[in-house]
Amino acid sequence: MLNILPADPSDAPVLAEIQKRTFDEDALKYRNKAEDGPPGYDSIAWQAEMMKKGHYFKLLADGVIIGGMIVFPASGEDEFLLLRIFIDPLQQNRGFGQEAFHFLFASYPSAKRWSLDTPSWAIRNHHFYKKMGFVQTGVIGDPDSQDAFFEYERISSNITA
Repeated sequence: MLNILPADPSDAPVLAEIQKRTFDEDALKYRNKAEDGPPGYDSIAWQAEMMKKGHYFKLLADGVIIGGMIVFPASGEDEFLLLRIFIDPLQQNRGFGQEAFHFLFASYPSAKRWSLDTPSWAIRNHHFYKKMGFVQTGVIGDPDSQDAFFEYERISSNITA
């Protein structure tokens, strides 16, 4: 079972470590690069700053932080940006990602639209987001570092809480 709580600055070192491990493992697996993550992914200071600016949640399994997610209002009260979601590679494929999305959908009932992006090469992420009801809406960037954009629009047939 996953517990999701607001993160606080004392969690920043652990969240930075998990985020770095998560993104670097994908970079090694899919791009043969030892390190490759989004801005701030390995920075304790960046994690703490995001806690001040957005809604930063820590994901816990058996009382241990296994990941996190950062949410920002996009426009008004009905659109939100999932800036980042990450789960320790050792904890993946256990349903925690699905639980995290169910939490988001339940915690933001006014959200009619969610958006997120992920590297275009992160095919496993694409599959997961589509499984959760997201649709790819675009790609941006140069061929070596493209991001794919996804949106989720809440309608009666979508997954809900």
